[in-house]
Amino acid sequence: MSSPKPITPKGVLDAVVVLPGSKSMTNRALILAALAQGKTTLTGVLASDDTQVMFEGLAGLGLSLDWNTEQCRIDVCGQGGQFPHRQADIYVGNSGTTARFLTAMLAFAEGNYRIHGKPRMHQRPIGDLVEALNALGGQITYESQEGFPPLVIQPYNIPPLPAGAFQTQIRGWQGTDESPHPLPEGEGTYTQSVSVSGAVSSQFLTALLLASPLATKGSAVKIGVSGELVSKPYIEMTLRMMQSFGVTVETDTHFRSFRLGKGTAYQSPETYRIEPDASAASYFFAAAAICGGSVTVLGLSKNSLQGDVAFVECLQQMNCDVTWDEHSITVCRPPERPLRGISVDMNSISDTAQTLAVASLFAEGTTEINNIEHVRFKETDRIGDLATELRRFGAVVDERRDGLRITPPETLLPAMVQTYDDHRMAMSFAVAGLRLPGVVIGDPDCTQKTFPGFFEILERLNSENEYRERNAKQCL
Repeated sequence: MSSPKPITPKGVLDAVVVLPGSKSMTNRALILAALAQGKTTLTGVLASDDTQVMFEGLAGLGLSLDWNTEQCRIDVCGQGGQFPHRQADIYVGNSGTTARFLTAMLAFAEGNYRIHGKPRMHQRPIGDLVEALNALGGQITYESQEGFPPLVIQPYNIPPLPAGAFQTQIRGWQGTDESPHPLPEGEGTYTQSVSVSGAVSSQFLTALLLASPLATKGSAVKIGVSGELVSKPYIEMTLRMMQSFGVTVETDTHFRSFRLGKGTAYQSPETYRIEPDASAASYFFAAAAICGGSVTVLGLSKNSLQGDVAFVECLQQMNCDVTWDEHSITVCRPPERPLRGISVDMNSISDTAQTLAVASLFAEGTTEINNIEHVRFKETDRIGDLATELRRFGAVVDERRDGLRITPPETLLPAMVQTYDDHRMAMSFAVAGLRLPGVVIGDPDCTQKTFPGFFEILERLNSENEYRERNAKQCL
């Protein structure tokens, strides 16, 4: 655990911010480039603990990757889903994307692999994903507790065609139950169907989608979603990124069913750009709301692949002004204009719920954050532990099964914030210290997970334009 970090109040803000690349996009892009045929150059890449374990996991499979951290670039030589190393022990830290995406990818491989991480990672559920992968022919077992990592992955076993499959699934072709598998080209396509839960984490569905082209060599694949699908914008991001790598997924408007045709395969786009991290941008947008003044984040817009840009709409409801430009987003609150409490469903942008909760400490009236039960299974219990830390500031907090009701006190109290090894806990509460003296972050280094330079950028708010321009040219 690192030494506690006091936060220095800044006063009214007038800042332009350049942020590192999106963690969600970086780890998806690494998987896509690894599965594509040919070399892909990823630009704007985030360097963090989560992306490092993904990089090392892929390198541990024998793939050729070259990371230029100064230029925020990774060159990946994809081999179309083939991995030179048929055996590997892969450490994923506490990175949910790495654990789930690699598990799905390796479920369709021809080797023996083990996935393990930090103790908290071994408490984060993965059973729904494993069940779906095994239904498609994966051979995944649990090393210890059922439904949780560590996982042992054995070579993929193509599932046999069920009796009568040719008669029931193929229109216009008379086959028999003894017909060969796969089907002759041009004679129709048998479709494997599988269902995955969407209620705990959208990463289960994303992992299955990313890896599903590996299961289409002998048949088409149809994926259904059971239960409520949380964090839908992340699924839309995944589909759009897959399309950039040459794979189009058929889906309905509600994201309840997905289909990929037989023989689907990724192709390298040669170069792929990672956007600045919209979840990380929420802390700086909230800084404008809390301190007053203006903060502009470069590289994001309404056309962003990341749904978390919608966080600024919550701040707009709280009485802030939002300006959407082609290559930037600005949040402004005149200091004389008060923040207002709101009631909001944050299911689709739940990674920003902690940020909004901290902003609510400085608002007039009560704020309700609803429909985020699934965040209890993140790096920490992001409802229960968030309530504990908000109370340190004197807030009255009603903790509910799927959210929080927060009423700020007349006078906020300074506090030492415990982070629970959760990067978002540290970053969201650090923003409170930009206005309230006496805020200390207990373990600032946990931000290395997704945003190693967070505190440097926080301290440079209102700093010289030369710094901003230099970094903008470097990684945008």
